[in-house]
Amino acid sequence: MKKQLTYAFGEILIVIIGISLAFAMNKWGETSANNAQKEQYINNLKKDIETDKLQLEANLTEIDEKIKISSGLISVLGTNQAQKREVLQGVYKVANLSNFSPKDYTHQTLINSGDLKLMNDFKLKSDILKHYAIYKDILKAYQRQEAINKDYLGRYFIYNTDYDLVREGKSPFTDEKLLKNIMQSIRGSFMIKKAATQRGISSCDSILKILN
Repeated sequence: MKKQLTYAFGEILIVIIGISLAFAMNKWGETSANNAQKEQYINNLKKDIETDKLQLEANLTEIDEKIKISSGLISVLGTNQAQKREVLQGVYKVANLSNFSPKDYTHQTLINSGDLKLMNDFKLKSDILKHYAIYKDILKAYQRQEAINKDYLGRYFIYNTDYDLVREGKSPFTDEKLLKNIMQSIRGSFMIKKAATQRGISSCDSILKILN
């Protein structure tokens, strides 16, 4: 009887050990898979953010140029300066806006799939969320610029521009005082857009250091 009990206990112990090993192996495999998936997400995030940074840097160069052009326009509108005709061509350059289209596919996948939980470092998770929240502020600044150009400069082109005057060697802009006011608003919105863009570049640099 004692031998039977010992044998039975041994069988039970073997089963328990087998189950424990299987559970541990399964857990190890799951952890390895999660770590590999996390690493892939981080690599993809880095590529996305590097692309976004390049776009923002190109935009910053263009914004600086637009600020310079709009300042030049403000200085000649309503005057008879010698270089006025050449400077006025800048109105059309100011009307052509740069956009920001963040490459946030990886971030969206993390959020929509629930895989953000793989970022088990709370600070890392928080830094990623903060970075993409800054993008929302950038987009608002860009949309503000677009709205001003559309609602004011666009309407000005329709109602206050006479291209027949160009053939007479005159400015096509029939209300230069109004255009000057619009340019002042546009320059101000470019300043806001510039600050938002600089903040975005700085955030890209910070999060890339963390992800690396």
